[in-house]
Amino acid sequence: MSQQKNHTPKHPTETEGAPIAEEPKIQEGGEASAAESQPASQTPDQPADLALENQRLREELSELKDQYLRKAADMDNYRKRMQREKEEAIKYANAQLLTDVITIMDDFERAIASSTASRDFDSFHQGIQMIESQFLSLLERKYGLKRLDSLGEPFDPNIHEALAGGGAEHAVVLEVYQKGYMLQDRVLRPARVRVGTQESQNTDNTNQEETKN
Repeated sequence: MSQQKNHTPKHPTETEGAPIAEEPKIQEGGEASAAESQPASQTPDQPADLALENQRLREELSELKDQYLRKAADMDNYRKRMQREKEEAIKYANAQLLTDVITIMDDFERAIASSTASRDFDSFHQGIQMIESQFLSLLERKYGLKRLDSLGEPFDPNIHEALAGGGAEHAVVLEVYQKGYMLQDRVLRPARVRVGTQESQNTDNTNQEETKN
């Protein structure tokens, strides 16, 4: 009896020459990137974002332009108001001074009316002197105007204008033709005078005394 050989069937995976399934490849660094795994429909819509940003910038520019126009209008109104106030200040700058002058004119009118009724020259003369004194006091007290007392004083070209005489090194004022005035520390009008030496002044005084006698 012939001996039969036992043939055990091989598993398909163990069959020689059978193809082997490849395992999925894993990229270095872990799983595939989320960008590659996302559908194309989830990509940000950049043109829409740019349109929104453009709209926002346009609105901001419009608001800034409106603010600028309002500020410019306010500044123009302020400039016009300041110019108007400056013109009014110049126009009425002498209002207080003229008010004081009017008061002195009232005193003159009363003095004239009184002298017309009484025909008293001495009273009229005293009244005029009193008004002059009050007027000078007012101008000096309120406005800083002071009359220069130049007669007999050394000649000073800063405050005196010599119309006659002169030439002497130590000249003095012998006669005042027109009084000078100071406004605060500034010469408003120099005194117009005749100048000469001290000896000339003594001679003039002697001649005046002899004339009186």
